[in-house]
Amino acid sequence: MDIKTAGALRRLRLVSAPEAVSFLVLLLCSVLKRTTDFNAVPVMGAVHGVLFILYVIFWADAWNKAKWPLKTAALYFVLSILPTGGFFAERRLRRESEDALIASRARNEGIVNA
Repeated sequence: MDIKTAGALRRLRLVSAPEAVSFLVLLLCSVLKRTTDFNAVPVMGAVHGVLFILYVIFWADAWNKAKWPLKTAALYFVLSILPTGGFFAERRLRRESEDALIASRARNEGIVNA
């Protein structure tokens, strides 16, 4: 994995968990808006919107650089739509980057001829 691909995956991984948290907080604010006088939906909606747009931009960049198959790219996009999907995306991306790092070190040491 080259450095640009690793950077793209890292950016996507770093924004996925905050995006998931903002989605859950936005859902909580929506419930509170309807059950109490507390209304933080406009603020949390804007925060979540910015994080979601960043996720989609970083997702497209990672898809382009990592050359994911359509199935993998679709999975990461669907995870951005699910309320807790960002946590699963972050975990999968971390595992993917760790596996790529191990493979790269093995190639550098001549253990694997790939």
